[in-house]
Amino acid sequence: MPIHPRESDPAVPDPADPAPEGAVRPPRGDLPRSGPPSGPEPDTDEEPGPDAAGGPAPSEDEHTAELKELEDRWRRALADLDNLRKRHTRELERERTSERSRTAAAFLPVVDNLELALTHAGSDPGAIVEGVRAVRDQAVNVLELLGYPRHAETGVAFDPARHEVVGVVQDPDAPPGTVVEVLRPGYGDGERQLRPAAVTVAKRE
Repeated sequence: MPIHPRESDPAVPDPADPAPEGAVRPPRGDLPRSGPPSGPEPDTDEEPGPDAAGGPAPSEDEHTAELKELEDRWRRALADLDNLRKRHTRELERERTSERSRTAAAFLPVVDNLELALTHAGSDPGAIVEGVRAVRDQAVNVLELLGYPRHAETGVAFDPARHEVVGVVQDPDAPPGTVVEVLRPGYGDGERQLRPAAVTVAKRE
């Protein structure tokens, strides 16, 4: 098919042709451009980032599951604490029972010797005195082994931590403030003291 050259429209001036004399041609920069814009345009279809809306909000089911998990952990912690308390109570009671048993067993020989002394009381009264003294010494030794030594010293300086004054006497042979007589022995020292010694102290002149 033959291609005919396009004939120019005489009504539309050709910008390449020179303008007729006296005519005013508009500047070329004012002509509208039919092509695409030269600069990049913002993409309005781009999805917002995670910081734009703060991320997806957790659903109600997630909150419920998390709350249930925290409640289960709390209940397990309470159960563990209760079991620990019960175990500690049992161990403490077991230790108390064991300590009482050891103390009672330590005094069994003392009771045996007292019964033996009572058995021979009718044969020799003097032997009773010696037997009671021996039993006393044995009991004192048991208390010392348990950590409660006996204190019945005289002539020592008065110590308010170990002595309890029950009387003050005038004694020219004793320095003032010293123990003259022990009326009741004391046992133990410091925090392990069972009782202080009841004493009389020399008067200060």
